[in-house]
Amino acid sequence: MTRTAELVHRHGDHLSVTAAGSGVELLRYVYRAEDAWEAPKPYIHPLRTLSGRVVTGYRPNDHRWHKGLQMTASHLSGANLWGGNSYVDGEGYLALPERVGSMAHAGFDDVSVHDGGVRFTERLTWHPHDGGLWAQETRRVEVHDVDEVTGSWALTWSSEITNRRDEPLRFGSPTTHGRPNAGYTGLFWRGPRAFRDGRIISPEAEGPDLMGQQAPWLAYSGEHDESDGHATLVFVHSPGNDHTGAGGAHPAHWFVRNTPFAAVAPSFAFHEELVLDPGATLARRYRVLVADGAWDRDRIASAVGRLSW
Repeated sequence: MTRTAELVHRHGDHLSVTAAGSGVELLRYVYRAEDAWEAPKPYIHPLRTLSGRVVTGYRPNDHRWHKGLQMTASHLSGANLWGGNSYVDGEGYLALPERVGSMAHAGFDDVSVHDGGVRFTERLTWHPHDGGLWAQETRRVEVHDVDEVTGSWALTWSSEITNRRDEPLRFGSPTTHGRPNAGYTGLFWRGPRAFRDGRIISPEAEGPDLMGQQAPWLAYSGEHDESDGHATLVFVHSPGNDHTGAGGAHPAHWFVRNTPFAAVAPSFAFHEELVLDPGATLARRYRVLVADGAWDRDRIASAVGRLSW
């Protein structure tokens, strides 16, 4: 089998994954620490289609802490591992730097290239502002199913977050603290500014009214600036996530906007808090399909169905 992706590791800074042959950088995973006000944490930016079009935004002027694709925690037992202002019920967003924490890179256990793509496994630690250890995370990112024929490739993100406190960790969101339709937390994607007013599609519905709803996948199509054409990103729950909560797991709901900016998050604490007991582990797995073109529902569903977990 021909190798489909290549990897370069700039130690202490980032990993870069490129498509073999074309040399297009598909993603850059940055793990160096950045500005404390922005809740330092690893992130993916740029994220690109196979044609080289960028499909992430980075430090936009409306929210400097929005950085491509990243794992976040907007309300975590009173701490803000999201970045920037903190939402306080009845008072709105306030500058409270004493609440802003971080997620720190602790090391890689595996960085490898294989015939099917690239994978890396990272250890991270989660901290409130005072630097205490609140959680440890094992994160695995895989690049696979690079397909020049369909103009698409897939990224799978797995996170296992273990509570290291002597008391429960409470994952919440602005919505659990009083702000309607602001249930953002967890894996969060910020799109390029050009993707404003893009098309939002789920298996059974379409449009921004999908905010706060449940579905096994959600897609976002936007049109590029500078170059002609569109791109489609499809965000998919692993079956193991039990996003409906029907099997006893905490239910997940989609945070999605196409105005005033493009954003998607499979929130794990939209309408109600998720409580993680001391020593317990929260495991979530997601897939992001990155495609050139404006894909319709049938094409998206077919592509999602072809990729096994």
